[in-house]
Amino acid sequence: MRSRLGRPLLLVLAVLGTPDGATAQGVQLPLDVESPAAVLGGNPFDISVMVPAELSSTPFGVTTATGAELVSGTLEPGENTISDLIIRSPDELPLTVSGPGLSFPVDPRFLPGWLSIVPPLLAILFALIFREVVVSLFAGIWLGALFMAGLNPLTATLRSLDRFILGGLANDPDRIAIAMFSLLLGGMVGVMTRSGGTNGIVEALSPYSTSQRRGQVMTWLAGIVIFFDDYANTLIVGNTMRPVTDRLRISREKLAYIVDSTAAPMAAIALVSTWVGFEISLIATALEGAAANADPSAQANLLEGARNPFNVFLHSIPYLFYPILALCFVLMVALTQRDFGPMLAAERRATRGQGVMRPGSTPIADPAAAVPEPPAGAPHRWYNAVLPIVAVVIAALAGIVFTGLAGVEGTDFAVWDVVGAGDPFRSLLWASFAGCFVAIGLAVAMRILSVHQAMEAWLGGLRSMLLAIVILVLAWGLGGVTEALGTGTYLADLLSGALPLPMLPVLVFLVAAATSFATGTSWGTMAILFPVVIPLAVAMGAGIGFDGGENYTILLGSISSIMAGSLFGDHCSPISDTTVLSSMASSCDHIDHVRTQLPYAVLVAVVSMLVGDIPTAYGISPWISIGTGLLVLYFVLWLFGRRGGMPAGAPVGPEPGTREQPAPAGQAAYGPSS
Repeated sequence: MRSRLGRPLLLVLAVLGTPDGATAQGVQLPLDVESPAAVLGGNPFDISVMVPAELSSTPFGVTTATGAELVSGTLEPGENTISDLIIRSPDELPLTVSGPGLSFPVDPRFLPGWLSIVPPLLAILFALIFREVVVSLFAGIWLGALFMAGLNPLTATLRSLDRFILGGLANDPDRIAIAMFSLLLGGMVGVMTRSGGTNGIVEALSPYSTSQRRGQVMTWLAGIVIFFDDYANTLIVGNTMRPVTDRLRISREKLAYIVDSTAAPMAAIALVSTWVGFEISLIATALEGAAANADPSAQANLLEGARNPFNVFLHSIPYLFYPILALCFVLMVALTQRDFGPMLAAERRATRGQGVMRPGSTPIADPAAAVPEPPAGAPHRWYNAVLPIVAVVIAALAGIVFTGLAGVEGTDFAVWDVVGAGDPFRSLLWASFAGCFVAIGLAVAMRILSVHQAMEAWLGGLRSMLLAIVILVLAWGLGGVTEALGTGTYLADLLSGALPLPMLPVLVFLVAAATSFATGTSWGTMAILFPVVIPLAVAMGAGIGFDGGENYTILLGSISSIMAGSLFGDHCSPISDTTVLSSMASSCDHIDHVRTQLPYAVLVAVVSMLVGDIPTAYGISPWISIGTGLLVLYFVLWLFGRRGGMPAGAPVGPEPGTREQPAPAGQAAYGPSS
């Protein structure tokens, strides 16, 4: 059975009928065949055959109209899935599922394979042009469903709703946990705000946050400290630092950029994080697959790497140029106070008192704005905000360790084994509940709020997250469409080919970036590419000298390029869940976040490839590449960047439109509203 991150499944029910020759002991029996209404050329699809219990094992074969046999085997009583069928021309249709006395035609509509990339690209294009993300995401889902429904618009609409939008959430308990975690965290922030804790943390940090530079650096440091999970990092840092950055007149776009560009990169390279277990499991599986077909001279080293995948991961860290340079570039931007492109315009707008958000923009969530002011005379105690956040962090870490210890086998394991075996989704759900409990308990125990007021604030925080959850569910639905269409597989096949071995890492980066951008998932992209890229690299010679020879660096570069390229595409994609969560936590217009972050991410990616992936494949030390990359990024920032914020040491005051200063007439609190 394929995992949910594996190769796509195209399965639209279409019972094709009962053949005249299907009998068992002289009694005619129904034999249902379920096939896609449409198939895309070059992309794999499945056929399901239901064999009645009265029949015994039956040999079968699937042949094309041209007589070529695609697959053969044995059908067992019950449901049988004939997987990974591929046709490349309409001349091969109809297919025939045949066996002794059995013959079933399978004749779906044939569509060209390149259509698999159209739905995500349409959604991304519409979102960037019209700045209406909900409609854009649904348009992408509907178009993909239309292709799979054989161009039947009514069926496409129904499948968009039940299979992809509902299925994108209901079929994956982990996603339900993420949605609940986001809602509960919004409720926690609502209580923190109503009890005066948010104001308290702003007042407590005021002596240290005396400039925009310090505010941005503190946000960056918070992202570095919460390294164990990107979801927790994004939601905690964004919600915690937003009142501080609003007071310092730092644009919401800049806050979302700092949050987004520290969360996933930090989790991807940290030695102990929820990413590590997933990454090393993919490395181990891919190395085992590569060893099965490798030369005997390379087999032993490959199998040794498969037995110790964490060592391979450690060796690959210096080659993770994009996440390393992205983290450093955020700090560089914060320290120099230089920006360019749309981010410069956003910073100048915020600094000049024209709003921390663009006029007419729509933040996808703002728990603080959805609840009333703290009661008159209520004390502003910083620990009413800090203690719930600490409870979230401690409970999340404890949950990961608890579930990880239950998941490891034996007694000989390391810390990263426990973290890798942990369940981050259940842990985050428990953690957000703990944060809500502490926030409400503190507010009620200190008699700042009654139980009724606390619950009203909590519900207000939940309600504020509705739009964000809708966008998140639609993004997952579009991800289900790209998985079903085989978008990732199509792009991987399209962009790979014969090339010089030293160019493999940079090509892998581009393939991973394109796949992740189109599908909106970094983990899904890694799951697709690891089993393909590592055996390919070994077949091209990268397995030779696995224990430290010249070609070992190319293998490491290819492994790291999968992770780095997946992360870069995920950063740039408006349909990525982490991009949505960053906008949500920062209370930023989602498309504004994408537009302002995109030039920075592209710059870091280009530098990563030019001074990292390519030179290291020819033998240059990765540390030299990282140092060179930092110099290049600083030069570009110095040459093209301009100061958009206030000079260092300039007095700062509350942002017009925040709770600390009344909004000008006609302007809603927390910046302009749509």
